[in-house]
Amino acid sequence: MNDVVPSRLDLLRFLLRVQERDLARTRRWIADEERREAEHQRGVQARPPAPDWLLELGLNRHAPPVFVHSGDCWNAGKRSQPMTRDQARRALADGIKACPHCQPDTALGMLD
Repeated sequence: MNDVVPSRLDLLRFLLRVQERDLARTRRWIADEERREAEHQRGVQARPPAPDWLLELGLNRHAPPVFVHSGDCWNAGKRSQPMTRDQARRALADGIKACPHCQPDTALGMLD
């Protein structure tokens, strides 16, 4: 049996070691978070600009396109591809419907 009672000084030194280890761990966490934030910022800066206009394609390659959208439309599906202003105007003129939410026909000046 160990009947030796540690001195107050021994206990304080033990506490110091524990706190130094905790501080080192916290510093690692901060460094990791700073690295993740820097990576995120690099990703945001490297992201290509959003297209001005989108063409939402049909469910398969034989289905006609569904809608023309503005580039920032919240309702543009995953099957959308970017297009130029002239292509968007041509698609609307060819009978592809304008998205009822973003109304690209209004932005393009093509109202009936």
